Amino acid sequence: MRPVLAMLVAVTTFLTVLSPATASPSHTAATDKALIEMMLFTVPLSEFVTAAKAKADLWFDWSTDYCSAPLVGNTGISFNFTDACRRHDFGYRNLQLLDRRYGSPGSSWNHASRLTVDQQLRTDARNHCARRVIALRPSCFVWAQTFYLGVRIGGGP
Repeated sequence: MRPVLAMLVAVTTFLTVLSPATASPSHTAATDKALIEMMLFTVPLSEFVTAAKAKADLWFDWSTDYCSAPLVGNTGISFNFTDACRRHDFGYRNLQLLDRRYGSPGSSWNHASRLTVDQQLRTDARNHCARRVIALRPSCFVWAQTFYLGVRIGGGP
């Protein structure tokens, strides 16, 4: 019962923060960072994707290039990391945006925050792989690790 209650609290908070009545005057560095972290680490991926497609709050950057994976793309025979990449891009773009917007370089976007966003990409990708048919899982997990290593090598700070 506790996980259900925790999820209800998270969803209610998410919807309250994104409601039109509170959208503009409530933006501060702390509230923006809390919302970004909630979208990255607390909200289920499916709910994040719904918010991203709706561009739930235009204060944030919802754009994506799907992990900048030009050679293999974000999908393959054994995997589809479209949603995982979308959330990953949201993290990179918006943590950097916080530093620019509030004039505090390195406070939101740094080595530690980049690592946690990259780890969330790997978690989201692995969760996707766990739902694939059993014959495709091994290949999918290899691709999940490959994407993770790719963003670790080619990402920001």
